[in-house]
Amino acid sequence: MAEFGALSSSFLVAAVGLGVPLALAALGETVSERAGVINIGLEGSVIWGALGGALGALALGPYGGLAAGALAGGLAALVFAAFAVWLNTDQIITGTAVTIGSLGFTGAVFQSRFGATGLALELPTVPAWEVPVLARIPVVGPAFFDQAVTAYLAYLLVPVLGWFLFRTRRGLSLRAVGESPEAANAAGVPVVRTRMLAVVFAGLTAGLAGAHLSLVHTGTFAENMSAGKGFIAIAVVVLGRWNPKGVVAAALFFGGAEALQFALQAVDADLPYPLFLALPYVLSLAALAGWFGRSRAPEGLASAWPRG
Repeated sequence: MAEFGALSSSFLVAAVGLGVPLALAALGETVSERAGVINIGLEGSVIWGALGGALGALALGPYGGLAAGALAGGLAALVFAAFAVWLNTDQIITGTAVTIGSLGFTGAVFQSRFGATGLALELPTVPAWEVPVLARIPVVGPAFFDQAVTAYLAYLLVPVLGWFLFRTRRGLSLRAVGESPEAANAAGVPVVRTRMLAVVFAGLTAGLAGAHLSLVHTGTFAENMSAGKGFIAIAVVVLGRWNPKGVVAAALFFGGAEALQFALQAVDADLPYPLFLALPYVLSLAALAGWFGRSRAPEGLASAWPRG
């Protein structure tokens, strides 16, 4: 029984740790999609956040690295927003271009700064903050209350975004833009500005997710280390029904799916390892295909404004 409890605790710690960057990126993307913009370039913000976090940590320390990562992700999102929202280009094509360009440019910057391999790169990492009393709760305590500051920020964003989206006039205006930009514009809501701010906010949280990868998970930076987490975050938004509570629950679910591979290795499961590497991506496709139940996206999602 004690061994099972230790294994459960280790699995939950891994699930929460892997779910935090997904939650951060997906919570920001929830705001963006509620405003009618689907940012396929979210992966680009994550990888820029990871590199920005690495460079920032070397210059300013780990917490400065987190801020630098968030800023780098926000700037990448601003590039996407300038084309997709301001210039009214196709959101999917623009987001794809931003992602591909970001993966290439971050690799080039990394190699120019640290060489072709960067094997010697060691970053100052963000320490875990243990919450007194709560961290001592069996099984769940270490998983939820002995984490880096990024985890607690993800927890805080859930009620804050829930209050903003569903309890404030600005949140109502943002959701109106995502449902019907024509009606929102007729009511005096600045559609373009609202969408621009929502996309940049999503980039900031995705950049913070990337900085979490380099400064909490690994203590280093590697090319393409985002490993599709921006795309998975978009699936998390769908599975979470565009609601912050559902989104963070879905992020933990995906984190658990990714952590399952480590748990099965620990018990020597006689199953192909690549099968479990593929599991989060299979779940992403399942969520986007509606296998977990149909959900209604904002009516104006991915719609151009003004209408072409």
